[in-house]
Amino acid sequence: MATPPDPVPGSDHARTTPGSLDRALALVRFLRANCPWDAAQTPRTLVPHLVEETHEVVDAIHGDDARALEGELGDLLLNLAFQMVLGEEAGAFDGDSVTRALEEKMARRHPHLYGLGEKEDWERLKAREREGADESDGVLDGLASGLDPLTRAHRIQDRVAGVGFDWDDHRGAWDKVAEELEEVREALEDGESEAVEEELGDLLFAVVNLVRLAGTHPVGALDRANRKFHRRFEALEGLARERGVVLGEASLAELDGLWDAVKAAEKG
Repeated sequence: MATPPDPVPGSDHARTTPGSLDRALALVRFLRANCPWDAAQTPRTLVPHLVEETHEVVDAIHGDDARALEGELGDLLLNLAFQMVLGEEAGAFDGDSVTRALEEKMARRHPHLYGLGEKEDWERLKAREREGADESDGVLDGLASGLDPLTRAHRIQDRVAGVGFDWDDHRGAWDKVAEELEEVREALEDGESEAVEEELGDLLFAVVNLVRLAGTHPVGALDRANRKFHRRFEALEGLARERGVVLGEASLAELDGLWDAVKAAEKG
């Protein structure tokens, strides 16, 4: 059995020695050398774990649980370190090259902080980087295929904004939402299901653009709305039990009354 990397995780020395990323990489190398499961992993086999750990980090953030977040960040760091070690073993990259590339990218994208020029729009800087990398690439090339539709819409709009295809502020997007909403109404009245789906898609895309130009992110905004609805509906269920109202048998008017009472209680 090989000796675990020094310092041993959890020791006082580990908490004070600099080079946290180096220790994480050393830990993965130790596991690769001594654990059959870790030794058998590839970049692809670890993808589900990487995705799961990312979601668990997000859950800990939303839960305002610092202790849970500390643990979940450690799990995520392990997955990132694993990918770096696998790249190192393949001779493709290593922890130093990953960090160096990050430092160089952030310097390019914050020229005013590094004495490299004036402050510039983030998306315009990224658009210029893409042009320099490969002139044959389009503005929308390279978007991650696994993005959820809301995030993908946001990223598409960010990309085209980087080359000037954007409204000056949220007012243009607001008018577009109103236009798309009217087209949805017309499609619903016509009753053609394919047209309804298309127009609803256009409406969602326009709403994402409004959210972006209002200075927020559609995933965060929708997640907040989901959590608020969840909280209020649980309160509605509790209030219904108190008043002897049976869900599934109550009228919509009764449920609306409970809903209004829950909202009033939150505000008051």
